[in-house]
Amino acid sequence: MSLDLTARTALVTGASAGIGREIARVLARDVGTLVLVARREDRLRDLADELAAARPALRVIVRAADLIDRAATGAMVDDLEREGVVVDVLVNNAGFGDQGLFEATDWGKTERMLELNVVSATFLLHRLVPGMVARGRGAIMNVGSTAGMFPSPGLGVYSATKAYVNLLSEVLHAELADTGVTVTAVCPGPVPTEFQEVAGTTGKNPMPKAFHIDAAQCAEEAVRAMRAGDARVIPGAAVRATMVSVEAVPRPILRLVARTMARRLRRR
Repeated sequence: MSLDLTARTALVTGASAGIGREIARVLARDVGTLVLVARREDRLRDLADELAAARPALRVIVRAADLIDRAATGAMVDDLEREGVVVDVLVNNAGFGDQGLFEATDWGKTERMLELNVVSATFLLHRLVPGMVARGRGAIMNVGSTAGMFPSPGLGVYSATKAYVNLLSEVLHAELADTGVTVTAVCPGPVPTEFQEVAGTTGKNPMPKAFHIDAAQCAEEAVRAMRAGDARVIPGAAVRATMVSVEAVPRPILRLVARTMARRLRRR
């Protein structure tokens, strides 16, 4: 299959920077309406101006919202519905990470990460998927992570949130298979963005440079996979080959590797 985005409406969360911004740029080539969601309204408006200038026929809607605030998120969806905006494509991209041994992490930041990466993403799915099913068409892109594919010492809660996103995407891909709604999990490896600064991992990524790809390439591969109805995509050939191999490693060996990594963290 090939998803036709012509005249469709796409909503992208976390569209103010990084992968979300690049996904918005890719979708803007074809969709009829693009809803940009993030906290930083000034950045969203700059992006909206850029996209509208490149393609005047595109309708761009800016919605500044803190997705951790459930009431505000619900009100945003309600407002779109009242305005007659029917979301055909949901890109669940908003999220952030944190680095550190579990007992040393700040609970406030951990709680916000759980709320945004897990609860808010699930809430948006729960609000928008029923309408897609009723209409018999739609596409979901959930941005997970390769960090959610194996135990990641030093990124424990973040990797667990992304494991949730990865697995929920697989479940929904199966449940919605005969409804006309597709679900694609995007599992990036290292993609240099503002994410590293927020997570405190700048300059600390142990993966070789050969595994790194930029946000633009990640977005291109993500949208291509969504259009094809793929269940999952790991952007970047090198990291994709590596992670497919990691999935074949027996769990006891992965535990030993994770323990070795954790010991090194404690010695720092």
